[in-house]
Amino acid sequence: MFLFIIVIMRLMGKRQIGQLQPYELVIAMMISDLASIPLQDVSIPIMNGLLPILTLTVLQILISFLILKFKTLRNIICGKPCVLVKHGKIIKENLKKQMYNLDDLLEALRLQGSPDVSEIMLAVLENNGNVSIVLYPGKSPAIREDVTQKTMPKGVLTDIIIGGYVMKDNMKILNISKRMLLEEIGKKGYKSPRNVFYCYIDDEGTWNIQ
Repeated sequence: MFLFIIVIMRLMGKRQIGQLQPYELVIAMMISDLASIPLQDVSIPIMNGLLPILTLTVLQILISFLILKFKTLRNIICGKPCVLVKHGKIIKENLKKQMYNLDDLLEALRLQGSPDVSEIMLAVLENNGNVSIVLYPGKSPAIREDVTQKTMPKGVLTDIIIGGYVMKDNMKILNISKRMLLEEIGKKGYKSPRNVFYCYIDDEGTWNIQ
């Protein structure tokens, strides 16, 4: 059973525990419960634990494949990242929506080494529960490369296309029309957003298309 569970967890992927999506965490918890049943009672055939675990593994792989292909389904099952701090201001509505209190936010910022909210350009609550931050240029901790490089660190990157799907909300924020989008991807030889794997705009307005 021990070796079987190791194989199953390897099949499920290489995410760390803190990076599991909600459905992956639920499946992992159910697998642990199912594995313990035949171990606690020797009268129960071990196949009674192996078969449901194998079924859950197939389900996890199927869901992972579907959310890889369909972004709408990915948003429903995994959720979407939520902006908690923008341009040095805490967005109270989003904190309430995520049931994330101010103490939790300040603790997460301290753990990132950025306790001063006014220095934060963007703080996002990711799907895995981690808070990622982008500081204003010049506010990042100094590193060795800063001594030799005179360029300023990059700020916010705004996603426009992810896996062939257009981020319409982000387009509205940047006032980008569909015609403008088609023109930009056309410069790279693409006729449709579905042909683009990833497209984002940096803080200088430069389009980056893959």
